[in-house]
Amino acid sequence: MTESHPVRRRRGRGARERILKAATQLFTAQGINATGMDQLSTVAEVSKRTLYAHFPSKDELVGAYLQSLVGDLLPIPPSPTRPTPSPREQLLAVFDRKLPDTTAPFRGCPFLNVSVEVPDPGHPVHQLAAAYKREFAHRLTDLARQAGAADPETLGEQLALLFDGAAARGTALNSSHTRAYARSIAESLIDAALADAGPASLGRGGQPPARSRHHP
Repeated sequence: MTESHPVRRRRGRGARERILKAATQLFTAQGINATGMDQLSTVAEVSKRTLYAHFPSKDELVGAYLQSLVGDLLPIPPSPTRPTPSPREQLLAVFDRKLPDTTAPFRGCPFLNVSVEVPDPGHPVHQLAAAYKREFAHRLTDLARQAGAADPETLGEQLALLFDGAAARGTALNSSHTRAYARSIAESLIDAALADAGPASLGRGGQPPARSRHHP
C-alpha cells in the first residue's frame, strides 16, 4: 500500500507574504482565471483556512496582488539616498526598468492582463486596474510639466499609450525587446515636446539633451 504524504504547511508569521508571493508567481505565469485557491494554498504552503483568513475572496487577493505592484511600476519619486534625475530622465526611466531574469513567457503589464481577464468595467478588480492606468498617465504628465513640455497632458498620455502598446506587443511576441523601441520613440516625443516649449526647456546651445548611445 502506498503511503500518502500530506502537503507541508508552514506555521508562524509571514503567511500573508507567502500568499502574495505565490499569487504573484502564479498570476504572472498562468493568469488569474487559471489559478485556483487550492493551488495558491499549496504553493504558499498554508492551509485553505489560513488563506481565507487573510483573503476572504479571490477578488480581494487579486486586489492585494495589484496593490503590491504599484510602487514598482509607477514612475519612481526622488529619493534622498540617490541623486535626483532630471524630469526628462525620469520619463525615460519608465522604459528602462530591469525586467526579471526568467525563462518564463513575457507577460507584459499585469494591470493590462487583469483588465483583459476581468472585462467587466464595473468589477472592483477591473476598476483598480483602470485607476492605476489613470494614475500612471497622471504621474507622467506631472513629470512632463516639470520638464517644461509645451503640452504636458498630451505628452503624458502619449507616453502612457506607448508604454502600454509596447507591453501588449511584447506579450503577443513573447519578447521584451519592444521596450527598447518604445524608449527610442519616447525620446523623440519628449525632445519634440520640449523643443515646442522654447529654448528654456532645451539643453545648452538651444539643442535637446544628447541621446543615450546604447538605445536604438
